[in-house]
Amino acid sequence: MRMLRRLLLLLVFISAIAAAGWWFARPQPVAVVLHEVGRGLVEATLSNTRAGEIEACQRTRMSTMMGGRIEYLGVREGDRVEAGQLLLRLWNEDIGARTAVARAQLDTARRRAGEVCTVAANAKREAERQVSLAARGFVSASRAEQATTDAAARTAACETARADERTAEAQIAAVNVDTGRTELIAPFSGTIAKITGELGEYSTPSPPGVPTPPAIDLIDDSCLYVKAPMDEIDAPRIREGQPVRILLDAMPGRIFEGRVRRIAPYISAVERQARTVDVDIDFIRQEEARGLLVGYSTDVEIVLETRADTLRIPTAALLEGNRVLRYRPDDGRLERVTITPGLANWEFTEVLDGLQTGERIVLSLEREGVGDGALATPDPAATPR
Repeated sequence: MRMLRRLLLLLVFISAIAAAGWWFARPQPVAVVLHEVGRGLVEATLSNTRAGEIEACQRTRMSTMMGGRIEYLGVREGDRVEAGQLLLRLWNEDIGARTAVARAQLDTARRRAGEVCTVAANAKREAERQVSLAARGFVSASRAEQATTDAAARTAACETARADERTAEAQIAAVNVDTGRTELIAPFSGTIAKITGELGEYSTPSPPGVPTPPAIDLIDDSCLYVKAPMDEIDAPRIREGQPVRILLDAMPGRIFEGRVRRIAPYISAVERQARTVDVDIDFIRQEEARGLLVGYSTDVEIVLETRADTLRIPTAALLEGNRVLRYRPDDGRLERVTITPGLANWEFTEVLDGLQTGERIVLSLEREGVGDGALATPDPAATPR
């Protein structure tokens, strides 16, 4: 009897050791971050491959058409100017002297024309009088003919004098053109962005094939737009008029509404493996863009299509082959299921089939031990709805 009791005690002890070994050796559930499948907005969007930038609708980098010493510089960087305002003038006293000569010649030509044409008018009236007298027999026909010939000659002299006057006017116009080669006039109202050169320095225009900084960089910051490079693969999906979200690094968290205005008709190859198409995007409300600086870096999202209320999951939860890991609350296991995706962007993917509202899927796919059939437990500190 004592032996049987000892044997039973030994069996109980061995069973307890085996149970303890099983308990400590059992597979531990993996803590996972879960997301509850629900409904919401899903958009198909495109984003720029490289940073875009704010551009002015009007911008001109002006240089004089000839070289010379800067004699007048009427603006500073940051100044507001009006259309037609003189910004810069080179030394042009030689042209001024030629202008004075041309104006004196014009004055002389006008006086000469006035004198000659007055005599011609008198000669014409005298010829008409002589012809009238000859018709009534008071003077000879030869006298009338002589008066008519004299009137015609003086009329021709008048026309020549008028031609000389027009020539003098043309000379002044030509000198004014030369003056324009030494001046920079604002073609539109705007802000002076940059000035290259100081008063008294020599300004040189850019020769063909040799880039030279412009003398004055003028921008019209009352009208701004965004130029963004998009990947060539996405170009066929972009259309004029598509809505755009504009984001600026300088203003994190703020979103400006825009619309596609133009798609460049060619591909830019900045690098061999970076081929892009430039897309111009207008701000829907220009008043919101006022105060933005030309050159700000921007990111854009072009909205191709929208689903307002549809079943969706975070795009980060997708595995290769459009699969997700679904959490089974009845046994705590993870199950790999295949879904049929619809619209998608970097944030959400539409689910057409394979999941239902309220089911939970795994977001923390990078954690060790996460996989099909794994025992899992929700991570209470990180599980979102």
